[in-house]
Amino acid sequence: MTGVPCVLMRGGTSKGAYFLAADLPSDPAERDDLLIRIMGSGDPRQIDGIGGATPLTSKVAVVSPSSQRDTDVDYLFLQLGVEEATVSDQQNCGNLLAGVGPFAVARGLAPTGRPVRIRMVNSDSVATARFPVEDVAISGVPGAAPGVVLDFDDTEGPNGVLPTGNLVDVIDGVPVTCVDNGMPVVVARAADLGVTGYESVSQLSDDLALRDHVQRLRMQAAALMGLRDTTSVPKTTLVAPAVDGGSICTRTFIPLKLHTSIGVLGAVSVATALLMDGAVGHELFTGSSRVDVEHPTGHLQVEVELDPAGRVRRSGVVRTARMLFDGTVFPR
Repeated sequence: MTGVPCVLMRGGTSKGAYFLAADLPSDPAERDDLLIRIMGSGDPRQIDGIGGATPLTSKVAVVSPSSQRDTDVDYLFLQLGVEEATVSDQQNCGNLLAGVGPFAVARGLAPTGRPVRIRMVNSDSVATARFPVEDVAISGVPGAAPGVVLDFDDTEGPNGVLPTGNLVDVIDGVPVTCVDNGMPVVVARAADLGVTGYESVSQLSDDLALRDHVQRLRMQAAALMGLRDTTSVPKTTLVAPAVDGGSICTRTFIPLKLHTSIGVLGAVSVATALLMDGAVGHELFTGSSRVDVEHPTGHLQVEVELDPAGRVRRSGVVRTARMLFDGTVFPR
């Protein structure tokens, strides 16, 4: 049986399979078919693959030497379906990004002892990873692990940070702010969808009427945002006043399942919107450029700085990453 070299890593609050691009087929269709068989996608249990039966553990990072002079490596993120045998390249993943630098060093693609410059192929933007820093604990992950500081360069979406051209759009009578600073997100007040925003993941997951409403919102928002592939984006984040000393409380759909926390670039995008006077949720926000985002399993600290015109100057976050195994994976 022929296997494929693979590293399984936890990055932030996600877990995924990391591959060298040279170890995968160069044809995207053949590559995607192989990854589906490796993950076991198309089965809600992913029992015949290494996927963990949730979107947060059905992820792939494809890493290669950079095609550009000012970066060390290229990182392509692929989101695999769980119940459906799908592969999408229409978003980034800031959690798996935390593991790209250590993986690149381990595979000899970047030297030790200095920051690793990473081109995020999905958005053609750049992040700088500095590691290892002191052990830190992050919400949603037990214990502490070596920290990875991620500083993002130009992460505004291809249609700008406000891809509809409006600070506020009204969809089905619900005011929303559509934002893209690394991740296309629809921000709405929880109260405008008939919930508090403090419900548990299971409570919101059982609310089928809410899920249908979120789907209508995000599909109409996707058209306004100019998104072609809606398999995994836009995400939808419901916001409410903070209740645990943070800046804002959030509940996020990815795209229709409830996130047990919140994605890194999703949090960066939400924070970007909340910093804009007049955006949906701005009046609920308490904080500054350092934003403490409350989510179902804790807090995520992100930093976003905007210039007076609302353009993004910089954004960053601290995550952790840990290698789980390094070996060979055998596809179905």
